[in-house]
Amino acid sequence: MTKTSRFPIVSPPTPQKRPIFDTHHGITRTDEYAWLRADNWQEMFRDPSLLDAGIRAELEAENAYQSKLMADTSDLQKLLFKEMKGRIKEDDSSVPMKDGPYAYGSSFKLGGEQPRYFRMPRDGGTEQILLDGDLEAEGRAYFRLGGVDHSADHRKLLWAFDDKGSEFYTLRVRDLADGKELADQIPATGGSGVWDAGNDGFFYTRLDPNHRPSKVLFHALGQDPETDRLIYEETDPGFFMNVDGTRDNRWIMIGINDHETSEYRLLSASDPFAEPKLVSPRETGLQYELEEGGDIFFILTNADGAKDFKIMTAPATDPVRANWQELVPHEPGRLILSVIGFKDHMVRLERKEGLPRIVVRDRTSGEEHLLSLDEEAFSLGLSGSYEYDTEIMRFSYSSMTTPAQVLDYNMRTRERVLLKTQEVPSGHDADHYVTRRLMAPAADGELVPISLLHHRDTPLDGSAPCLLYGYGSYGITVPAAFNTNCLSLVDRGFVYAIAHVRGGKDKGYGWYDDGKRAHKMNTFTDFIACARHLVAERYTAHDRMVAQGGSAGGMLMGAVANMAPDCFGGIVAEVPFVDVLTTMLDATLPLTPPEWPEWGNPIASADDYRTIAAYSPYDNVAALDYPPILALAGLTDPRVTYWEPAKWVARLRDRKSGDNPVLFKINMDSGHAGASGRFSRLEEIAYTYSFALKVTGKAQLA
Repeated sequence: MTKTSRFPIVSPPTPQKRPIFDTHHGITRTDEYAWLRADNWQEMFRDPSLLDAGIRAELEAENAYQSKLMADTSDLQKLLFKEMKGRIKEDDSSVPMKDGPYAYGSSFKLGGEQPRYFRMPRDGGTEQILLDGDLEAEGRAYFRLGGVDHSADHRKLLWAFDDKGSEFYTLRVRDLADGKELADQIPATGGSGVWDAGNDGFFYTRLDPNHRPSKVLFHALGQDPETDRLIYEETDPGFFMNVDGTRDNRWIMIGINDHETSEYRLLSASDPFAEPKLVSPRETGLQYELEEGGDIFFILTNADGAKDFKIMTAPATDPVRANWQELVPHEPGRLILSVIGFKDHMVRLERKEGLPRIVVRDRTSGEEHLLSLDEEAFSLGLSGSYEYDTEIMRFSYSSMTTPAQVLDYNMRTRERVLLKTQEVPSGHDADHYVTRRLMAPAADGELVPISLLHHRDTPLDGSAPCLLYGYGSYGITVPAAFNTNCLSLVDRGFVYAIAHVRGGKDKGYGWYDDGKRAHKMNTFTDFIACARHLVAERYTAHDRMVAQGGSAGGMLMGAVANMAPDCFGGIVAEVPFVDVLTTMLDATLPLTPPEWPEWGNPIASADDYRTIAAYSPYDNVAALDYPPILALAGLTDPRVTYWEPAKWVARLRDRKSGDNPVLFKINMDSGHAGASGRFSRLEEIAYTYSFALKVTGKAQLA
């Protein structure tokens, strides 16, 4: 049976061509589908009913088309959903974290889509529900909670929600004594806030119409939000901004950054009318982060050529650059990822030789020790703490075969206490699975790590299908963590693999540098090298391999589809960033100026223009025999706007050779993160997995 015969013959939508032209650096481009971008996109993100009727009709036609092509997988989707739901403990609960007289946590109720937030007495007792996400979501097509933070006096709860998918969050304040909302309601925020020391107001970021966090304001409870005091305004659209606080409630920290430069401003949490104090002015390429340490700040920085970062200290009252002193020196190849300070200890999460590790340091003696772990590939995470004066540090651990564990670790006695192991209600036997870490040779001699999982009974003779996942941007590392969803593929004979391509920080900061801007092509050639290595090692065959990636990973999918369409039997591109050149040429879009350090600025630089033009998926669609492609998007997505995949799909259908279909599924009620409820999200995963099973000939129910 050929790949094309797995889909019924249905005529796809054929959007009109309305060519427009743009010229930059003497180069003229044609865009025949630019009209699919709504002129009123800012307003539409807040109110989707404002979408132009003609554009809506095209998107609905796409949904109708993909629905017909995937109709025969309806029962399979239901079965996959049932399996994945069966691996979730429906009434799951986090391990409460102690803070003063209480311990705070979150949980789900049976059948619930949204989390509930609760507290109980510090050492156990009756739970008090502080916020029930399911109740708040009633009657809304989309609902997602943002930050949830209790005040230091434990009397109030600051929480945020988004009911459009556009990530314009509304902040509310709840009185925990009677559970009633205060009158305070602030729209268009970044989704979180930080209480002042007096617990009578909070700091937050306000988003401008282009979805940029341009202002930090202070809101005094009971006051009109229109009179909120402006603390700091960032006038450079190329920088993100957030506001945070220290656990001892002494400092408010305003963090300003793009992908390669950072800047901090401090003010006392007890004086919301103080002028923020600059720590170190932004200097292109200089990155630093502040972490509390009582009378000092720990400073994680790449200053002075510390490419993989080092840790400095400075007096909390005057942490300017001139006062920085080295504590943990730079070690090439050991990337320090994060730092948490405690009264007597400092903990850092770092990555060496491609694997994460946790190091604990005694602040008095300077003695360090390493938490030992022994699997071939695994994931580690620091879980933070509400308390600063404590000996207990919490961390999480999992591997592709080991369910997630939450542990408390006594930094003084070195005792570990297992608090929770992820339950898989339908059952999970780790002995049935094998996890491996391979190294794929890239074209330039680099070795690209691959983490993979397969069932112990899967034949490794090239006959197994494979899902190869990749991302490769912004320095983000995809962890080799436990994922119950992918077991639905693995149990059907799939090899599930993660390609740790350049553009992430899997092998240090240099791994990121070698996959950005002028070196971006390495991300794509690394992924292709991983695909070919898996075939060479007889884990799979090219016609049985499905590539998957989302957002910037969706750009990766578009690029490899153009560069090596014969490498893959199918491609899944979720919220794909595929019209890179057009987006980077449009400074009005929410993320464009902050993204120039990552991709380059094609407005200002002809070299950057040519670099991006060489790989931008939309600009490189050609008369190629592409494999079946599935694109997914959300209408109100402010990060990767819906029109990018809409245009890409239209151009693919117009230019490609061969009969393989291109499907486009758009969620008309969501944004970048997809469906908001935990079970609604499983339905989307069941759909994409059905596509992967269909194109590899494994869609039978048995």
